[in-house]
Amino acid sequence: MDTTALLAALPSRISAIARQRAASSPDAPGLHEDGRIWTYAQLALEVDAHAALLRQLGVRAGDRVMVVGENCMAQVALIFAAAELDAWIVNVNARLSAAEIATIRAHSGARRVLYTVAASAEARQHAAGDNATTHGALMTGPLNEACTPEPVDPGNQQVAALIYTTGTTGHPKAVMLTHRNLLFIAAVSSTLRGLTTQDRACGVLPISHVYGLASVMLGTLYAGACLYLAPRFSAAAMLRAITDDRLTILQGVPAMYARLLELNAAPLASSLRFIYAGGSPLDPSLKRQVEHVFGLPLHNGYGMTESSPTISQTRLDAPRTDTSVGSTIPGVDVRIVDEAGADVAAGVAGELWVRGPNVMKGYYLEPALTAAAMRDGGWLNTGDMARQDLDGALFIVGRTKELIIRSGFNVYPLEVETVLNAHPGVAQSAVVGRTVAAGNEEVVAFVEANPQQPPGEQELRDYLAERLSAYKCPSQIVIMAALPAAATGKILKGQLKALAQDMSATKA
Repeated sequence: MDTTALLAALPSRISAIARQRAASSPDAPGLHEDGRIWTYAQLALEVDAHAALLRQLGVRAGDRVMVVGENCMAQVALIFAAAELDAWIVNVNARLSAAEIATIRAHSGARRVLYTVAASAEARQHAAGDNATTHGALMTGPLNEACTPEPVDPGNQQVAALIYTTGTTGHPKAVMLTHRNLLFIAAVSSTLRGLTTQDRACGVLPISHVYGLASVMLGTLYAGACLYLAPRFSAAAMLRAITDDRLTILQGVPAMYARLLELNAAPLASSLRFIYAGGSPLDPSLKRQVEHVFGLPLHNGYGMTESSPTISQTRLDAPRTDTSVGSTIPGVDVRIVDEAGADVAAGVAGELWVRGPNVMKGYYLEPALTAAAMRDGGWLNTGDMARQDLDGALFIVGRTKELIIRSGFNVYPLEVETVLNAHPGVAQSAVVGRTVAAGNEEVVAFVEANPQQPPGEQELRDYLAERLSAYKCPSQIVIMAALPAAATGKILKGQLKALAQDMSATKA
């Protein structure tokens, strides 16, 4: 792949994907949702209509536009419409709590918040709390007069989207991804998957996350294929879609495949030609079982929000029997370094750095965090540990951060601990991940109770449910008289992680 020519040919805005396909194949199906189909010509018309709505609502170039919802046609149209106006899209999953949404809204300074109420009951609930008004299949919150537009770059280095990810600081970070970032991944992703206009791709991964936005949604439409949208994952519904809709492309997280196998562990006849797992580590036994059921190689890859997201993936013409995340995608360079920043030898584990057209512009309003993540020469420190074989295959061997990956979603312990520690009955807390089947983890919270007003477990569960999205809430809460600590007072999380794993084994 000639990435130099590819980059030179990229348009200035992601909305060109819809425009170009409407011109070249207007009658081809582009989006499918609950039995309805938009051709590419209809998608272009809907982009025009949604852009007109945004203008009517006072959205200007450089404004941030927040969309609270779940996967649906209106969300796709709004993403492209915001691009047409040079506004920044801020996609937020409606399953987040009201407090989490309020934090993102305040940080982004969004000019408008729109809710895709037709496809999401949770979005409707959030809209009701915002005194939103109805505009067709959407509801909109009040105008934020204090929103200050950001400068506009006529080239594709203009910011297209803010993707919120909570880091080790315990508060959300907004990753600034440019049109160039997203278009590059859309082009490379669709090429590496061998997508054609005849493909029918599963669109259940949340578009509010970068995997669902860039690789799945934009990559599918870039190739002129049809994206079958679903607001959330259901194993039964996905099996029906695979057979009834004759899907050819399936991208998901390992936990999704594990749920599918719970319903169907026998070989399955289908039209699928490509299946892919990303978002969390892939368990070797799960890989073998999935390949047995579908009769196809289960491809694997690696990425992160800050790299739009794809860094590496296995190739169509070279499937692997191990759980390597493949080689780096064209145009992207990696380094594996020791603590001093020096390159390590092939096969030796070290910290993974990445550089390429996929690397973010930075964290919005956080220059210090941006500087901490970037290294001289445009290198992004992923914070993950990896090794690279002589053939170029990458293996992720661990994480330098305490990240917990639960069903493909990132959970940072400090965020949960911060909420827990604010409860008057909690003296201190420690949150760890516990490994479960299929490369998945669950969240376990250890709580040192305030002896003056010790809380009950259900009290804490209810408290967390009001403040955190469901996937961040602990599967188990253990209330202790005192947490194990070193002489310095530092909580010994290693002991707690081992205890959490032992508890799981005991229950089993």
